[in-house]
Amino acid sequence: MDKKVKVSVVFQKNFEAKTKIVVNQGSSRSGKTYSILQLLILVKAFQEKDAIFTIVRKTLPSLKASAMRDFFEILKNEDLYDERHHNKTENTYTLNGNLFEFVSLDQPQKKRGAKRTFLFINEANELTLEDWVQLSIRTEKQIFLDYNPSMEEHWIYDVVLPREDCTFIQSTYLDNKDFLPEEVVKEIENLKYVDENYWRVYGLGLPGQIKGLVFTNWEQVETFPQESDCKWIVYGMDFGFSNDPTALIKVGLCGGELYLDELIYNRGLTNQDIAGWMGELGLKWEDEVIADNQPKCIYEIKKEGFQVKATFKGKDSILAGIDVLKRYKMKVTKRSVNLIRELKNYKWREDQAGKATNIPIDKFNHGIDAVRYAVLAKAMHRRRMVRVSGVRRGDGES
Repeated sequence: MDKKVKVSVVFQKNFEAKTKIVVNQGSSRSGKTYSILQLLILVKAFQEKDAIFTIVRKTLPSLKASAMRDFFEILKNEDLYDERHHNKTENTYTLNGNLFEFVSLDQPQKKRGAKRTFLFINEANELTLEDWVQLSIRTEKQIFLDYNPSMEEHWIYDVVLPREDCTFIQSTYLDNKDFLPEEVVKEIENLKYVDENYWRVYGLGLPGQIKGLVFTNWEQVETFPQESDCKWIVYGMDFGFSNDPTALIKVGLCGGELYLDELIYNRGLTNQDIAGWMGELGLKWEDEVIADNQPKCIYEIKKEGFQVKATFKGKDSILAGIDVLKRYKMKVTKRSVNLIRELKNYKWREDQAGKATNIPIDKFNHGIDAVRYAVLAKAMHRRRMVRVSGVRRGDGES
């Protein structure tokens, strides 16, 4: 493609990489995803014919909110978008005789599909080693991966980076600073004063060294149990928009343990968008949803036919909710990749001596807040029922 396009340092490094595998480890907003997509669209797609480009992320909602959104933004910015070439049902796009397909791994059989020419795995640390093996063995030419290094141990470090045919590119927001609004840069740099580990991972793009986690009482499970096996099911919702995601988490109590399933975790959703997603997910009026106390949002979603109630937000409600969650073993479905990331990063604030306080850092808590709203509401309802029962027993009905 013979056209001048403004690109970042990260684009240039990926362009120069000639190895089979190109790994992009970077801080928040380092431009790694955007740069890889620019390379695939503006260079590779005009060097190839009849090629298949597969762009992968763990879940479809996350894929739509990240790589897919950037992909179509690039096409439109460069006057390459043609609606006739966009199959919205199959999530594919045809460019210069090449097929771009967007694949989520919600359904395991998808990763065992036909061979491809190029592969891009967005947020690769969300995937399992088995996901990697099934995808990589069916890719003929190059494979690109990107991720934030929020984990101390991962198969990427052990299996991929040591390979001789792997190029490692580390980037930070400074490599993309010319493309970032000033307020975004300030927010990232403020992490220096929020938490040393957050700054290390999301500011410097270095592997995390997590300590002082709020929750350790959880594990991953394959699926949510049958609803008929649950004592109760309630949905927790935390509202966001441009900077923060809206999170909707399904919470069920089964066998004395909490089961958690991430349903929505997207930025930029209007209240009508949220209601639309809830309808697609099969929620009905009788389903109980406990949401962040934002009356306008709640009112507009209720108008669309959903039972949404505001959470209790009194003094120490955050600590009370954390205390309730710590009483259970929490089992999180493997597809709940954003909630899992939060649980691995949600920490207690440290004092000047480096000791954990009883105040959690207000980061990595959107899905967790949604869970907290749901479970705290159930706990408060149970306490009210106990008090009512106590009154009745006092009246001679014991």
